Amino acid sequence: MTELLERAIARLQTLTESEQNAIASIILEEIEDERRWDDSFSRSPDVLAKLAASAMAEYHDGETQELDPDKL
Repeated sequence: MTELLERAIARLQTLTESEQNAIASIILEEIEDERRWDDSFSRSPDVLAKLAASAMAEYHDGETQELDPDKL
């Protein structure tokens, strides 16, 4: 276990049971979400490559425009 995680757990132990459960739920949900993303990307590398190639083709054909954050 890393030193940072050990410090976090030490701080968590000072919280109430309901606070500990809330944070534990957040951590577990984040871990599961990362697993789902990893699974999705590992099953679709060809799809991602095709999307990237399509985006670059549009860019090279002048079919894109620079993003203006003020117009979002």
